[in-house]
Amino acid sequence: MEVFFLSLLLIFVLSVSVGLHLLFYKHRSHFTGPNLPPGKIGWPMIGESLEFLSTGWKGHPEKFIFDRIYRYSSEVFKTCLLGEPAAVFAGVAGNKFLFSNENHLVQAWWPRSVDKIFPSSNQTSSKEEAKKMRKLLPQFLKPEALHRYISIMDHIAQKHFADGWDNRNEVLVFPLAKRFTFWLACRLFMSIEEPDHVAKFEKPFHVLASGLITVPIDLPGTPFRRAITASDFIREELSCIIKKRKIDLAEGKASQNQDILSHMLFATDEDGRHMNEMDIADKILGLLIGGHDTASAAITFLVKFLAELPHIYQKVYEEQMEIANSKASGDLLNWDDVQKMRYSWNVACEVMRLAPPLQGAFREAMTDFVFNGFSIPKGWKLYWSANSTHKNAECFPEPEKFDPTRFEGAGPAPYTFVPFGGGPRMCPGKEYARLEILVFMHNVVKRFKWDKLLPDEKIIVDPMPMPAKGLPVRLHPHKP
Repeated sequence: MEVFFLSLLLIFVLSVSVGLHLLFYKHRSHFTGPNLPPGKIGWPMIGESLEFLSTGWKGHPEKFIFDRIYRYSSEVFKTCLLGEPAAVFAGVAGNKFLFSNENHLVQAWWPRSVDKIFPSSNQTSSKEEAKKMRKLLPQFLKPEALHRYISIMDHIAQKHFADGWDNRNEVLVFPLAKRFTFWLACRLFMSIEEPDHVAKFEKPFHVLASGLITVPIDLPGTPFRRAITASDFIREELSCIIKKRKIDLAEGKASQNQDILSHMLFATDEDGRHMNEMDIADKILGLLIGGHDTASAAITFLVKFLAELPHIYQKVYEEQMEIANSKASGDLLNWDDVQKMRYSWNVACEVMRLAPPLQGAFREAMTDFVFNGFSIPKGWKLYWSANSTHKNAECFPEPEKFDPTRFEGAGPAPYTFVPFGGGPRMCPGKEYARLEILVFMHNVVKRFKWDKLLPDEKIIVDPMPMPAKGLPVRLHPHKP
């Protein structure tokens, strides 16, 4: 009997040993080839993902990048992220190479979790769906449409401040910033403005956004499973909205140019086919994420820096009050008003330099190529980092200093300031984001000054920067 159990134990140990050996062999096989960039590949499946993510959780995502640039004396290094063999491209040359070779040597790539959370995209791929979306957006984001949105943004901002800020001594900025940008997105994308209707989406939407870029472990209680559940709920709700909009369009109660939802219902592909309801729901959901998370992070850090830098606040206040005093009572902001907010936008840009809402993004090598003398194999994932230039003294002298004058005149050199990406895949909503940030700035500074209640509040990045406690502030309303 003892011999039998010893045999079973031996078989088990051998099986585990062989399995681990094969796992390590398979992992290392992705990193074989001549003249690959320097770097470490970490453990099978995990790679260096935990260290990559943990530097963000500790509030210093740039540490992962700069430590390796220094260690390997190279602005391109190999690693393994999210279970994929990867090369990190850091610095101006890396940004220029990736942004200039879009759809030639590199293409967009998203982690597997994205396709699982947006299942209808599996009919093609997340890359193909993104291409379709970019063809739809120009109509919605063309200049005459953006001009029209400013008064709507100001109207929503006034309602937002009346609902969440006025007559309060203290507020949590980050949740309010998310509420504002989400409310705006619902109004402009789907003509949903009623607060109760917006609130129905808000909580599951935040659950979805927080689990989108995460380890795709589909088990009860994991962020990934919660994101899938939230996605299913939101898509069903969007399906009901789409069905009702179809009826309203048929009855003349809605118009084709009313918002992007109506535009999508009329849009056709190359073969003249309309999108189905779930595809439209997925695209609206993607727009809500893209038009919400990054802007809410930028707005939150804008409030943070203006609290810390009273001399900067004063200049923003003077610029915004000059605009406010030039308008008749009840008049909403317009395009000409926003164009006068030059200093305010320089301040917002400096905020996004120091705390970029988009930390970076992935690409995929479409073919073997050489960069900086190193071979990059086809299929490798490529990551560019905003912090690799934003916090680089060669690109921005005294990089930790807050200095809006960096953006005067011609501004930063090309490929150094990249909060919206660059090249053909530069964020198509860049101008939309500029407008919502400036409209928020106008409304907040003309109402209040404020102090941080937690002067040393920790900042975490997961995957966007956010204050660990939501940035509580004490409000000081301006006297009439």
